[in-house]
Amino acid sequence: MSITRHCFSCDLKDDSKLIAEYKKYHAAGNAWPEITKSIKDAGIVAMEIFLTGNRMFMIMEVDNTFDPIEKANMDANNPKVQEWENLMWKYQQELPWAKDGEKWIPLERIYKLDS
Repeated sequence: MSITRHCFSCDLKDDSKLIAEYKKYHAAGNAWPEITKSIKDAGIVAMEIFLTGNRMFMIMEVDNTFDPIEKANMDANNPKVQEWENLMWKYQQELPWAKDGEKWIPLERIYKLDS
């Protein structure tokens, strides 16, 4: 089975109280179990989110069963995922170049260290 890495970025609202709340939601063991299940069910085998200031970077590793369109459809039809996403909009904001309603923007890899 092959693994593919995807990287994304999203901003949080630049408010230290909101950022602290967001970090608490994402601390080990605090993510809703339905959200973790939906991530794993989509073929996402690893996910990490990093933060600097109010800018986040997500690294997602997926197996060959992952289909981003199917994941979007699964999320749209999952009331608990929709509840989570609506809650997260309290903390998140669009990147300046994002389309309306677009949260996580794919990153373009511009360098790779070859061995």
